[in-house]
Formats: sequence, C-alpha cells, structure tokens
Amino acid sequence: MAGQIDPAFSDLLARLYAGIGEAQPWRRFLEALAGWMDASFATLIITAPGKRQPATFLTPGSSPAFDAAYTETLFANDPFRGLPDGVVTSYAEFMAGLPETDFAEYRAAMAQSGFDEVLGMDLNFGSVFADTRGAARQAEGRWEARFRVSRHNSLAPFTRGERARFQALAPHLRIAVGLFEKLQFAGAEHGVFHATAQGLGLALVVLDRAGRIVSTNALAESLLAEDEGLRRRGEELVFAEPAHQRLLADLMGGRRGVGGPGGLCRFRIARPERGDLVATARPLDLSAIHDGAGALALFLARPVAEAHTDALALRDLLGLTAAEARLAAVLAEGHSLVEAARRMGIAHNTAKVQLRSVFAKTGVHRQAQLVALIASLGG
Repeated sequence: MAGQIDPAFSDLLARLYAGIGEAQPWRRFLEALAGWMDASFATLIITAPGKRQPATFLTPGSSPAFDAAYTETLFANDPFRGLPDGVVTSYAEFMAGLPETDFAEYRAAMAQSGFDEVLGMDLNFGSVFADTRGAARQAEGRWEARFRVSRHNSLAPFTRGERARFQALAPHLRIAVGLFEKLQFAGAEHGVFHATAQGLGLALVVLDRAGRIVSTNALAESLLAEDEGLRRRGEELVFAEPAHQRLLADLMGGRRGVGGPGGLCRFRIARPERGDLVATARPLDLSAIHDGAGALALFLARPVAEAHTDALALRDLLGLTAAEARLAAVLAEGHSLVEAARRMGIAHNTAKVQLRSVFAKTGVHRQAQLVALIASLGG
C-alpha cells in the first residue's frame, strides 16, 4: 500500500534518537543497524582533525584484539576516509581507485580479518566559508563522524538496494550526531555554570574547537557588548590583542606547553576605559567528540582584592575535587594548613596530600601563591 511505514526502519530511527542519551550511547543503535543492513558489524568513528586515535570508536560484538589494533595503529593509516560528505561509498570501489602498492599493511590487515566487504558514510561537521577565490571550504575546526557497515567476505556483497537503504539514513544520522555533540557540551557546561549561578560575578563564554561561541551568560554578553578588549563577531570571540587570540588558538589546538597543569591558563585583558579583566581559560572534557581537546570555558572577572571563598565555584573554575576545593576556600580566608585541617575535621597529613594535589592542578608551588591566584580570579 502506498505510503506504508516500514516498521523496521521506524524502530531503527527510534533506537538512533533514543540511544544518543543513553549511558552507553550508540551501542544499541549500531547493533540494530547491523541487523537492518544484514551486516556482520556496524561501526561509529568520531574524530577530530590531526588525531592519531579516534575520540570515539565503537563496533558492538567485534573482536577486542582487532579493535585495539585499529585504534592504536591502523586508524592513523586508514585510507578509507575523506569520503564525499553524506554519500555511501564502497570500500572495494574506493581502494580500487588507489595504487595497489599503497597502504599494503592496511589492506593486509583488512583481508586477514575477513571483514573487508564494507560500506562507509562520512559526515563532516563545522562551518563552511568562502576562500579568497570564492570557493566553499570547510573550517579548520571540522570534525567528522564515520559510519561503517561490514560483512565477512564469504558472504554476498552489499546490493544496490542495500546501499540505497543505508543512504536513506544520512539526514537522520547527521541530526543525531549533531544532537550528540550538544549533549556533550551540555554535560561539560553543567559544572562550570555552577560558579556563575552562585552570583559571584563571573562572566562565562564557552567555545568549541573552531573558536565559535557555544554559549554565554548575561554578564559575558554585557562585557562583549562593551567592545573593549574583546568582542563578539558573529559566532567568533575576537580579542583586541593578537597575542590573546593566538593563545586561545593554541589552547584549543592542544599545543604542548600552553597553559598550566590540566591546561588551565590565565591572562589579563587591558581595558583602559572600563577596567581590566582577568581571563581564566579551562578546557572542557568532550572526549567522545574532540578527544578532550578544543573546547574551552573562558571565565572573565574584574580584579578585586577579596578572594572567592565559595568552594563550589573553586571546584568548577579550577577543576578541583570537592574536598580540594573546600581546603582551598578555607586557606583563601587566611587560615594556616593546620587551622584549615582542624576546621574541616581532617588529619593534617590528609590536608597536606590534598594541598599537593591542588598545587599540581593549579600550577602554583606555595600556599601564598594559591591564595593570590584565588584572589586574582576576582568577582
């Protein structure tokens, strides 16, 4: 009957959209996708540019040994990538277009596994812009999701009809992966927004890997509107000082040696007319998308003499545990370590261990430096 709904396709879509918010996202969908395509396995690879290992690699039911070999070695040399955006492509056809002597190790590993009957679909994410010649190009912050379905080579190759079935999923997969990234950001932001919720006067700007503004709070918007020292330009955060722009680019690019332990970085934004700002950049953990690199929470505050002594704010801002943050807050009030331990009801040795951890995470070496750091965060 015309217009009849395919129950199997409907169930697959339900698993797709429900699965992105589950404790083990994508697993049940990939299992269902393999069954729907009459495939042996279905795989999801999420990767950011320049990474030698994927942020996410999931093939339910596959050999752990092959999965380990792929993520640790084969992924970096995988030629079956850079496929036309959103277009189903056959591994055999793709490899036939390359010289037979190229990627010998990868070809051998795939043939040895027996699962070299593969259909692939790559979905690219990131802003598209026009280059100097007017041609559309992808932003450098692009990341991609690669979907693969595979069969053992003892089975029949995928048919044209099966390729069309896989192709029909493309718009749904693009929406679902985009929602997955938003959920990742939401989870990462949950902690950092606690600090601003306490009324401490911290402005917050969250940036993605491409340097685009993901979200701001009201105070940050008012500072950006003042257009001194920094401003919003479309989706971009723009600093008046080029060195600050380069610093953030280095932080988001995961450049070694930039920032202190944990990637925490502080700098001062000169604003002669409206008063300077102290900026604290803290990486956000988006390991399932960007492999822990490229997403930042930028806190902005006016320097003041008084320190923040709210433990919840210090936990979120400095990336401390709850116990470490409580200790830092007590020390910031001017107490000695012995007094702080007594006030917190913990042993002096426990306080010493926690303080060493706080030093490691904040990049300071003495208690006086820690107190000065907390004061510099201002509010």
